[in-house]
Amino acid sequence: MRALITGGGGFLGGRIARMLHERGDEVTVFGRSAYAHMAALGIRCVQGDVRDGETVRRACAGIDAVFHAAALPGIWGPDDLYYQTNTVGTENVIRAAQACGVGRLIYTSSPSVVLGAAAVRGGNESLPYPGRYLAPYPRTKALAERKVLAASSGHLRTVAIRPHLIFGPGDPHLLPRIVARARRHRLVRIGNGENLVDITYIDNAAQAHVQAADELSSPGRCAGRAYFVSQGEPVKLWDWIGEVLARISAPPIRRRLSHRTARCAGACMEGLYRMLRIRAEPPMTRFLADQLAHDHYFDISAARRDFGYTPVVSTAEATDRLVEWLKALNL
Repeated sequence: MRALITGGGGFLGGRIARMLHERGDEVTVFGRSAYAHMAALGIRCVQGDVRDGETVRRACAGIDAVFHAAALPGIWGPDDLYYQTNTVGTENVIRAAQACGVGRLIYTSSPSVVLGAAAVRGGNESLPYPGRYLAPYPRTKALAERKVLAASSGHLRTVAIRPHLIFGPGDPHLLPRIVARARRHRLVRIGNGENLVDITYIDNAAQAHVQAADELSSPGRCAGRAYFVSQGEPVKLWDWIGEVLARISAPPIRRRLSHRTARCAGACMEGLYRMLRIRAEPPMTRFLADQLAHDHYFDISAARRDFGYTPVVSTAEATDRLVEWLKALNL
């Protein structure tokens, strides 16, 4: 396989690139930086921005499969920046793949594209897109996912993978931020602490993308479809966070807020930050309050059935690896 990974220097994109390289595929990573660590492995690097359609088109020349993992993450920021990166950037990837005769497009989506104001317990891919989103990230990712799935054809087979809360060594977002807040005694438990949430170890998330790509080549049962992937066993979110903190000798979580209080505080902060045009992320938003207090876990049987997805690293082993990495970081 001659594969192009957009966002190939990132957490998930980088792991996909290394996984493909290790099995002998010809890999090119595309991103805004040079990625010397990838080049040192013998992986070809192309510097560019997915918002630049011509640059993306040139990168797709001679490619068999595109793994589109580039995105602007987060829960706060200018709507247009999210739209240009996540939606227009994806449109550019689709057009480039079509123009260059790429046969497969594997899109990294997110379960947040189907999350509204209600909890989700064991939901499957029949869940509809909500009518309203509380943050630009899920809204623009949902728009992009729709375009990817609609583009699937006999010439370009597409699939969307929805990994939930990716974690593991190298995580630049989730766990280091949680640990840092705990060290400053600023971590607050939202809700009653009983909510069940899916998590996905980085190797399992990457493996799902590779397996879906292989399936798209023949017979292509997953073409034009979206799939949830995770560890396959939700965790009590706050118990799991508490375990990780305890194992790295970080301060325990002592402060608590009800979901209702946190959501009200989030609404007030959102309004204040917009009124004062503060670009920094508020400490709380309605979207974040819902994410931290609600159940949100999904049925992954479709991924198991259609492209053989099985979490190869268990939650226990994945947590052990995470803890060792966090200890080495000495946050």
